[in-house]
Amino acid sequence: MIRRDELKALLHLCQTPDDVEIAKNVIYRYHAENRNVTFGEFKFGPLFMRLCYELDLEVPAIELIKDQTLHSFFSDGTSFNILMDMLFKKGRYESALEVLGEMKKQHVKFIKTTYLLAFAIYYKLNSPESCKMCTKLLEEAQLQGDSMPRRAYCFAVACALKQNDVVKAQSFYSLIGHSQSRLCSNLNILVLAKSGALEDLMRTLADALDMGASKLVKRAEFSEQVDSLRYHNQLVTVREELEENSVFCARLEDICAELQASGQVTKLTLDDMLCHVSYGKKHHMQILKQAQVSRRTFRPLKSVLLAE
Repeated sequence: MIRRDELKALLHLCQTPDDVEIAKNVIYRYHAENRNVTFGEFKFGPLFMRLCYELDLEVPAIELIKDQTLHSFFSDGTSFNILMDMLFKKGRYESALEVLGEMKKQHVKFIKTTYLLAFAIYYKLNSPESCKMCTKLLEEAQLQGDSMPRRAYCFAVACALKQNDVVKAQSFYSLIGHSQSRLCSNLNILVLAKSGALEDLMRTLADALDMGASKLVKRAEFSEQVDSLRYHNQLVTVREELEENSVFCARLEDICAELQASGQVTKLTLDDMLCHVSYGKKHHMQILKQAQVSRRTFRPLKSVLLAE
């Protein structure tokens, strides 16, 4: 009989696709022998998915997570999230959507990361059907009282904007609590432009320019994609309004030029901002840096102690 620690050691020792094939056979046998005694035990799903992630093996990962004979082996949301993240980075959005559907089918609880990945997938698919699925999932999350990260709402707003559904985009944007981030500011500009709220658009840009005049206040930055609205080649609503309002057109031209001059226009696109992943400093690295000097002797710690 294969024991838990033996399977754990095997998965940690895998280094090649051939090793993973051996591990797959062991997983099937382990699950058949322990399906009735694994409740509350160590979760092998995330460990196997991370292994497939590192070795770039999405095919066996999808195969196992969909296999009904391994029911309950991947009973945690983390396993599905890792696989969806891998497929998302590879641009395989349809496959990622299938994994999300499998997660629902197996009644695995959604967590914050799941919602973020789901809305990102809907945004990348960019179709009327994906926009409908986005709305449906948001309604389900609200009914269940699940909390979602702010960026998930941002993906929902961007998804609606791509489908030119201004009303839905406004509704999604209203759900964002704190909306002072660079991403939210850019989305707000696009929502205002699409909805034809030109006075509010002008006021928002002017306020951002005034904030940029102070060195003590973090300056708002706008994407060139948003700034390009002054060239009338992106937002049809703004273009039509500008053709009828030369005074507004001239004023908007001046504000955009001043934003450019003050360094408040970035080359990042809205898609770059949405899909950007920030890697903060690891907590253990901060502890390591704080422990360079002994608290008892005030002398530098030796490398052996740091290694421990």
